[in-house]
Amino acid sequence: MLEFYGTEIGSRLLIGTALYPSPQILADAVKASGSRLVTVSVRREAARARSGQGFWELIKQLDVYVLPNTAGCNTVKEAVTTAQMARELFETDWIKLEVIANNDTLQPEVFGLVEAARILNEDGFKVFPYMTEDLVVAEKLVAAGCEVLMPWGAPIGSGQGLANPLALRTMRSYFPDIPLVIDAGIGAPSHAARAMEMGYDAILLNTAIAKAGDPVKMGRAFSQAIEAGRLAYESGLMEPRDMASPSTPVAGTPFFNIDGAS
Repeated sequence: MLEFYGTEIGSRLLIGTALYPSPQILADAVKASGSRLVTVSVRREAARARSGQGFWELIKQLDVYVLPNTAGCNTVKEAVTTAQMARELFETDWIKLEVIANNDTLQPEVFGLVEAARILNEDGFKVFPYMTEDLVVAEKLVAAGCEVLMPWGAPIGSGQGLANPLALRTMRSYFPDIPLVIDAGIGAPSHAARAMEMGYDAILLNTAIAKAGDPVKMGRAFSQAIEAGRLAYESGLMEPRDMASPSTPVAGTPFFNIDGAS
């Protein structure tokens, strides 16, 4: 069972709530996916005034865990202030921490990320940091008090999948006991399955479902892909080989010619 900060989550698919064609399609997609945790951007939703109080009511009606995030923050001060606002609004000390360095790539500003994580952890938050796949950054975030790590697969909204699978495998091996979530860049169910086959604990995505032709069907597709990938990892995947290996050995078995004589 997936667990964050001592809380069991009933699904390994985490879903963002932006970009959907309508609130109803958002609700239907979340239900179809089986997701038990959604993320909400406090700053972006407030700035857009999206459906006002009705949007917050919809989120509550989904009966899922809510993970507010600091999307759109470029400095430590902005991220910390936004997290404090989110705690008052949602009455939760969970926060997905984003500190963005570049508005084109949306790459995390890792120095500010570590500093903001330290401040928030000391203030009693349970921090979910959006980060690169850098092991040094990961170590510093763990030292700052983070008990979950969320490396990107590729830039947010790019749909590129796992751009650096070797580094992601290394991170999984290096932190065997820390929940790892691929956050951002996942564009297809096959990308999610591949990450789960590596041993990642969950996938967080938004655009691939929200902007699909049928978000409800796509939510279900991702759910099934993640389940398949996890089952494959738990079952034990075969190692790739350089040479062919017959599934039916021929050594020591009788050979029959076409006339039936052995």
